[in-house]
Amino acid sequence: MERTSMLELRQVDVHRRDVRILWSVSLRVEDGKIVALLGPNAAGKTTLLMTISGLIKPSKGTVFFEGNQIDRQPVHRIVELGVSMVPEGRRLFPEMSVFENLELGAFTPKARARKEQTAEEVFKVFPVLKERSAQMAGTLSGGEQQMLAIARALMSRPKLLLIDELSWGLSPKIIKDISETIVRINKTTGLTIVMVEQNVALSLEMADYAYILENGRIVGMGEAARLRESEQVKNAYLGLGDA
Repeated sequence: MERTSMLELRQVDVHRRDVRILWSVSLRVEDGKIVALLGPNAAGKTTLLMTISGLIKPSKGTVFFEGNQIDRQPVHRIVELGVSMVPEGRRLFPEMSVFENLELGAFTPKARARKEQTAEEVFKVFPVLKERSAQMAGTLSGGEQQMLAIARALMSRPKLLLIDELSWGLSPKIIKDISETIVRINKTTGLTIVMVEQNVALSLEMADYAYILENGRIVGMGEAARLRESEQVKNAYLGLGDA
């Protein structure tokens, strides 16, 4: 019997007004894996994450999570099922404290019931947030704000974490620290992760598997280790190989 993927998209089309953004996108994400979405700007990567999370409804095709069709479910129901997203640009509430931002991540009834326990767990992952728990989120450094955005998403106790532009606006050292933390979370808890990241080398270092999107279509896929050695990827995204 074929194993059911945690996440599966089948022939998904997405339109924004009259513009078609995604064209017959099909992909699978296995439980416990990190999957990277690669591609140039405006390839449709963020739209794909927003479609999975329910923020955008597909005009055609289906999205399944743990075998259940979710593409017509409201966003709050998709979060309750176990999908959480770290948006591009973090989108924190700057005039609220670190802890108040975390509380907003635990808005489902099940998450609220375990809010204090989950907060302690995320403080162990990001100790600086515990030190800054009463501080206004808008006064944090860029790296601390990204940690808070990730921690807020973890407060819903997701099974699948979507991350849009992990390294956005961060220094190389902070990127390295946060990326190592994400991989550690995946390895120690089994949390499944789908990530969009402009730094292709970093994505392929972190991920188990990757899909390549161009102009809204899947044009390549494979094990991350194999794609790192692919001439297509080296030439198009890593600035290596023959011109």
